[in-house]
Amino acid sequence: MYQLAIYHKKEPWNKNKLVGQKLPLKLQQIWAIRIRLELFTKIRDLALFNLAIDSKLRGCDLVALKVNNIAHGKTIQSRAIIVQKKTDTPVQFEITESTRHSLSTLIEHSKLSSYDYLFKSRIQSSEHISTRQYGRIVDNWVSSIGLDHTQYGTHSMRRTKPSLIYKKTKNLRACQLLLGHRKLESTVRYLGIEVDDALEVSESIDSYV
Repeated sequence: MYQLAIYHKKEPWNKNKLVGQKLPLKLQQIWAIRIRLELFTKIRDLALFNLAIDSKLRGCDLVALKVNNIAHGKTIQSRAIIVQKKTDTPVQFEITESTRHSLSTLIEHSKLSSYDYLFKSRIQSSEHISTRQYGRIVDNWVSSIGLDHTQYGTHSMRRTKPSLIYKKTKNLRACQLLLGHRKLESTVRYLGIEVDDALEVSESIDSYV
């Protein structure tokens, strides 16, 4: 006797979810999250948040960083360079003083050696946090200050500093280098610059004139 195979239709991953370009954080939102992490002594999360903003790395590169990627011995470097997994090209990034301090605290508190992963997973089967775990952590960060987590994600962390730099300087080439993009067009699309600039022009024109 033959049995009929019953297939259940799999729901699309994006059903009932907001998809599209994730918003970068504004300066006051960065400080709101940072202050909350400091108040609740979230040592790992504070170091992860600060380095995510400074490095502008994709999640897959950020979570896989080791101590020796950002430090020589016990000294956290002011600049670091890694090879991106997606493009196999090197990208350099700055590590600001406050980020260096939070990383030093993490390394000392977790007793990390040079070859340890910076952001160790609390799941025994994984050496470092996964990109999925990182995504959930970001959701918690933005939700904690009253933002809609569906509008933000790990790419919000990557986009934040370049967006602030572009708004201040309009230097698109600098943003391209910081993001490690091969083509300038990729940076334009990634930051949504053409749309933002068009809206700024539109907002500057008094509709009653």
